[in-house]
Amino acid sequence: MNRDFTGIFRLKVRRSSGTSKKRSSIKSNSIFAPMSVAHVDDEDAGSPLRNPGELYNAEKVFSNGDFYGGQWVDKLPHGHGKYIWNDGCMYVGEWHKGKTMGKGRFIWPSGTTYEGEFKNGFMDGKGTYVGTNGDTYRGFWSMNMKNGEGTNNYGNGDCYEGEWKNGVQDGHGRYQWVNGHSYVGEWQNGVFHGNGTLIWANGNKFEGVWEDGFPKGEGTYTWANGDYYVGVWNKDSNEKNGTYYPVDGSSEPEWDPRDLYLVELNDCKVSPGEDITMYPSEKMPNGSRGETAQKRSASKSKKSGRKSVDGRLANGGDHGGYANGKRHYVEGFENIRINGQNPRNFHPILLPKTIKKQGETICKGHKNFELMLNLQLGIRHSVGRPGPAVTLDLKSSAFDPREKVWTRFPPEGSKHTPPHSSCEFKWKDYCPLVFRTLRKLFRVDPADYMISICGNDALRELSSPGKSGSFFYLTHDDKYMIKTMKKAECKVLLRMLPAYYNHVKTFEDTLVTRFFGLHCVKLTGAAQKKVRFVIMGNLFCTEYAIHRRFDLKGSSHGRTTDKPESEIDPTTTLKDLDLNYIFRLQRFWFQEFCRQVDRDCDFLEQERIMDYSLLVENGKTDSEMVAPRLSRVDGTDRLVFDPSHWESIRLGVSMPARAEVTVRRTDCEAQLVGDPTGECYDVIIFFGIIDILQDYDISKKLEHAYKSFQYDPTSISAVDPKQYSKRFRDFIFKVFREDT
Repeated sequence: MNRDFTGIFRLKVRRSSGTSKKRSSIKSNSIFAPMSVAHVDDEDAGSPLRNPGELYNAEKVFSNGDFYGGQWVDKLPHGHGKYIWNDGCMYVGEWHKGKTMGKGRFIWPSGTTYEGEFKNGFMDGKGTYVGTNGDTYRGFWSMNMKNGEGTNNYGNGDCYEGEWKNGVQDGHGRYQWVNGHSYVGEWQNGVFHGNGTLIWANGNKFEGVWEDGFPKGEGTYTWANGDYYVGVWNKDSNEKNGTYYPVDGSSEPEWDPRDLYLVELNDCKVSPGEDITMYPSEKMPNGSRGETAQKRSASKSKKSGRKSVDGRLANGGDHGGYANGKRHYVEGFENIRINGQNPRNFHPILLPKTIKKQGETICKGHKNFELMLNLQLGIRHSVGRPGPAVTLDLKSSAFDPREKVWTRFPPEGSKHTPPHSSCEFKWKDYCPLVFRTLRKLFRVDPADYMISICGNDALRELSSPGKSGSFFYLTHDDKYMIKTMKKAECKVLLRMLPAYYNHVKTFEDTLVTRFFGLHCVKLTGAAQKKVRFVIMGNLFCTEYAIHRRFDLKGSSHGRTTDKPESEIDPTTTLKDLDLNYIFRLQRFWFQEFCRQVDRDCDFLEQERIMDYSLLVENGKTDSEMVAPRLSRVDGTDRLVFDPSHWESIRLGVSMPARAEVTVRRTDCEAQLVGDPTGECYDVIIFFGIIDILQDYDISKKLEHAYKSFQYDPTSISAVDPKQYSKRFRDFIFKVFREDT
C-alpha cells in the first residue's frame, strides 16, 4: 500500500504550465471548500471539447490538492476511478455521477480499509472492514452501519458471529471471548436480551432469560460437576429465590447467587470495537455530508450507550461511576428520581436558540482576515497529515517542549501545502502527537473538527479581548473556541502537558478545559509577527437558550459586574457577588460533582495553578420571571422532557437541576453565598473549570503582596495555589448542593 501511495503523490505534483497559471488565480475562499470530490468548472487548457454525457479517461489535480484518475463524464467521476483526498484518504472502485456506487475499496490515512459494496456514497451491501487495532468485520452493511449477518473479530481476540442492527449486535448471535467464555442466544442493542446460554471456560454455565445484559426471570445455573441451581433471577434482589440440586446428594455449597452479577459476569464484557472516525460518504459531493453527519451522530449516540454483558456501559458511556479510572455502571443509579421520575425515562427537549450568536464574523477586509486564513490552512494541514496509529500510551519524548513541527506555506503552494491567497507564513505544531491523541481521547472526529474550523463558514471574533489581553474566536457551529496565547501561557501548558494528559485520560468526566491543539503562525518578511493560539472545546455549545452566565472564583474583591439589570443579557459574564442562586443536584450527580471537583482541584494545585474559575450557564427564563426557567416554544413555563435523549447528559453538560433563589444579608458585605429562600425553578445547567494556565509566578506573588496592603488578603484572587484550591472548593460546595 505504501508503494501505491508514493506513486499517487508523484502524480499529484505534476503540473503543466497551464495548470500553474490557473492556480495563481484561485479565489480567496478556495481553502474553505469541503473535503469532497471537487467539481471542475472548466476543462484543462488545450483539451478537446466534449459532448454532454461523453465518457472518457482523465487525470484531475484540483486546487485543494485532491487528485482523481479514471473515467469521467460531465465534470464528475463516473465508471471506474481512483480518488485521493488532500487528507490522505483514497477510494479505488466504481463511481456513478460523482458518488461511490458498486464495488470499491476505501483506505483511511491510518491504514484502515473497507472493501466491498457501496451505494450512494455509503458502505452498503456486503463488505469487509479492517481497522488499525486488528478489528475485522465481514458481513452486511446498511448506510455505513453493520446491518444483517456478519462476523466481527475484535483486536483483543474476541469474536462475535450473528445478526446486527444499526451497528450493534441485535437478534441471534454467538460471542466467543479470548479467555474461553462464550454466549449463544438473543441480543438487543448490543447486550444479552432474551433467551440465551453463557458458558464459562471452567465448564459452569447459565441458561435462561436475560434483560439488558443481566439474568432476569427463570434460569438455571449449572456447575461443571453436574450440580445445578434453578430459580427466578433478579440483580436487584438480595434474597435467594431458587433451589439447589446436587448430583450426589451433598449439601448446598457456600455460594451466593448474587456472585453471578457481582463477580462472574465481570470477565464477560463485550468489546466496544473500533470507532469509525470518518465515513466514506463524508467525502462525497452533492450535499450528502449533512445527512451523513446526522446518521453518524445517531450511530455514535447508540455506541456511547452500548452496554457490556454485565449491564455496565462500555467504552465510556454517559452514566456511572469509576473503576480503574474508567466509567462504569453504578449500583443505585436506577433509583435516581428527578421531579418524581426515573431519569432513564426522560430528558429535556432541545429548544431552539433565540439569541444572536456572539462575535463579529471575520469577512474579507477584517483586520484579522489573513490570520484566519493562515490558521485554517494550518489546521487543515495538521489534521489531514498522515501520522502513526494513535495509541493512548505515549512515550515521554512526545511531551518534550522541543517536539514541534514547522511548515512553510508559500502563496503558490508547495509539495506539501496547497496554493492560497493569503500572505506567506510559517506554521508551527507543538507536540502534535500528544494533541492528536487528545482529540482521539475526547472522541473528536477529525473530519468534523476540520469542517468546524476550516469549512466554508468563517470564524467569529469576540468583541473585546479578555482580561489577559488575549483574543477569542468561535467556530460557526460554536463547537470550538480559539484563544490567542502569550508565550508564558504556552510554556505553562507545555510544562503541565504530561500531567494534564494523564489526568484527562484517567478521569473521563474531568471539568477542566479540553485542549485540542497548540499552534503558532509566524509571518515572514519584515514583520516577523508571531501569533500563538490554543484550540479548546466550547463547553456551552448547546441548543438551549441561555439565561445567565456566571464566572465563579470564590473571591470577593472586584468580583461584581457593574451593569444595571436592564443591560445584562445572556452574553454578560456575571461574577461571584452577582450570584443570587444555589444549584441543587440530584444525589448521584452531586456526589459525582464533588468527587470530580476534588480531583480537578488536586491536579491544579499540584501543577501550581491558580486564578481558575468555574463557569456556569443555565437555561432561559421568560420575560416576567427573574429566575432561570426553561420556556417551551408555546410560552408555558415548565420544563419539558423527551425520553430519548437522557444519554446526552454527562457531568457538567445538559444537567437537570433546581435553582433556588438566594438573598444576601445587608449587614454582611463579604457574604459570597446568600441565604436560600425556598423559591426554586427547574433549570438545565452547564459548567466547567476554565482559565487553567495561570501559574503562581513572580508577578502573581507581587500582586498578592501589593493588594494585601489594601484589602483583606482572603478576598483577592491572587493567592497561593494551595490556599486558592481550598477557598475555591469551599465556595463551590456552597453554591452546589444536594437536592433533598
